[in-house]
Amino acid sequence: MAKPSLLIIWHSRTGTSEQLAQAAADGAGEGGVLMRASDVVPDDLLMASGYLFCCPENLASMSGEMKEMFDRCYYPVLGRIEGRSFATIIAAGSDGEGAQRQIDRIATGWRLKRVSDPWIVKTDAQEREDILAPKTVGARELDRASELGAALAEGIRQGIF
Repeated sequence: MAKPSLLIIWHSRTGTSEQLAQAAADGAGEGGVLMRASDVVPDDLLMASGYLFCCPENLASMSGEMKEMFDRCYYPVLGRIEGRSFATIIAAGSDGEGAQRQIDRIATGWRLKRVSDPWIVKTDAQEREDILAPKTVGARELDRASELGAALAEGIRQGIF
């Protein structure tokens, strides 16, 4: 991955975050790199110029796989990615604020610069069957994710972020 680039890091259990991350990557085109959180290593973060973190909220927290990526990569890149841009997409049944706060705290420690308002996509899944069921993201949300990916990649390319 050659700089400048947008690294789109995702994790998903039921499809919402994966679909949104893929739409963002489609929008970013050649300016974006899509990676599952479990595959990200510190060098991937170091090579990128900005980040889009996309994951579900599980039990009022970011998903375990996304947390594991942050745990694995936090200290190896600490002090080496300051000032880089980031944005988030959180998939949640009804809230999403817990996962959002966790990622914001980590981004603060890394001294990243938020360049887009936090975005929480609510599925309204509240019953066990609905929570566990595969999700299909609507066209409006997919279009918004694509636009976000395009805007982030272009902002990085132009040196705005």
